[in-house]
Amino acid sequence: MQAAVFRVYYYIMKRKKFTIRNQFSFVFIFTMIFILFLCWLTNTACLGRYYLWNKENSIYDAYLQFNDAADEGVLNTDEFDITWQRICSKYNISVIILDADSRTVKCSSNDAEFLVRQLMDCFFNRESIEEEQDLRIIGEEKGSTMQIVKDPRMGTRYLEMWGVLDNGNLFLIRTPMESIQESVRISNRFLLYSGVLVIVLGSLILDVMARRISRPILRLANISGRMAQLDFDAKYDGSGAAEVEVLGKNINELSDTLEKTISELKTANNELQKDIEKKEQIDERRREFLSNVSHELKTPIALIQGYAEGLKEGVNDDLESREFYCDVIMDEASRMNTMVKKLLILNQLESGNDAVTMERFDLVMLVRNYLQSAEILIRQSGARVQLGAPEKVYVWADEFKVEEVFMNYFTNALHHLSGERIVEVKITQQGDIVRLSVFNTGEPVPEESLPHLWEKFYKVDKARTREYGGSGIGLSIVKAIMDSLHREYGVANYDNGVEFWAEFEKSERQ
Repeated sequence: MQAAVFRVYYYIMKRKKFTIRNQFSFVFIFTMIFILFLCWLTNTACLGRYYLWNKENSIYDAYLQFNDAADEGVLNTDEFDITWQRICSKYNISVIILDADSRTVKCSSNDAEFLVRQLMDCFFNRESIEEEQDLRIIGEEKGSTMQIVKDPRMGTRYLEMWGVLDNGNLFLIRTPMESIQESVRISNRFLLYSGVLVIVLGSLILDVMARRISRPILRLANISGRMAQLDFDAKYDGSGAAEVEVLGKNINELSDTLEKTISELKTANNELQKDIEKKEQIDERRREFLSNVSHELKTPIALIQGYAEGLKEGVNDDLESREFYCDVIMDEASRMNTMVKKLLILNQLESGNDAVTMERFDLVMLVRNYLQSAEILIRQSGARVQLGAPEKVYVWADEFKVEEVFMNYFTNALHHLSGERIVEVKITQQGDIVRLSVFNTGEPVPEESLPHLWEKFYKVDKARTREYGGSGIGLSIVKAIMDSLHREYGVANYDNGVEFWAEFEKSERQ
């Protein structure tokens, strides 16, 4: 049946003029018919087995409760009488329990003599039961047997469990088995009636919805005809079956027309626009570079010139003053030398002349080695460094450039320490991404300054930056390196400090 339904469906779908609305209807009807067929097949094949399994579990559960009550000696108590009645009513069972002398201990049926006779026959007259009651053994365990018998008086089949309780009492539990075949037929009839009702109502609702879906698609097909006439104010947006095929044909006509009329002009215009933008960017960078360098070198050059003139003119003749003047000149010269080196590195990165060498290396080892080499700097700053990282984490990146990124993050953290003076370095893994982060306690970065941190020569606190010899280029180098690696980086404010982070590609082989 399933194969036949789908063959009919695919045959109908191949018709070129078969609309989306009809396709929805056929898909819904065929799917519901297939589901009804599966439900009917499941009911027919499995409902009887499930019914028997459920009855077996009910009787076994009752047996366990009776056995526990017999062990505890509470079978004839008033408290257990309520439980006894509830179990018998819940599971629709008849129960009789006899002592070793065949005296009735507990019985739930008015026909106790029949239950006693049935129990005695189970123990001592099995052959008679097999002949008269069509006996079928379901299972046997230690001290008990589960069986199906047919009551010769009423012609009703019963599921029985009989045997010996742990305390030595004999027991028989039985429950009638309604005609499962009749239950299956009733269930299938109800399934058929409800299924037909659902299909009819669902088809009506689906037809209304399909009309609403197909109406705008047809309208868009008309719009595409206008677009084929180069009416660029007409817009379209949609997808689907037959109606969309009309739309696609008109869009193709429009595409061909545009390609023939403006393709060459647009290509030339795009190339020219790129050249103009590139030239403007180069000129802007050149002007910005010269302006920033002039500004940054102005102060140290003025200091060097002033202190050199002081030495020449002998403003202070004592040895200590001369050494102070010389130290200032040397510090400012060193500051300018560092700035020039960083500018050269940044220029190489931004111009793309510095090749990226991708290699596999242990990021944790790189961080540990750098922290060991920076031990003197850490002690001088009074920082407490905390490293949170696995034993080994391998990444794919340029090892030299990654070390440059970490160095800038770490030195920046040392220079902005305050409060608890903690620098926390963490390496975490998120899927195929490894994140390296450096957090330092201190004042958070003002929100208005966050977008500008990566700009060349930008300084949040210029006085403090100059105090420790900063040039405002370090984070610009980080930006250029991470852009060259095509990886994410950033900064996050916290109540007690600032965290800088960078992400790298994790190596699958660790």
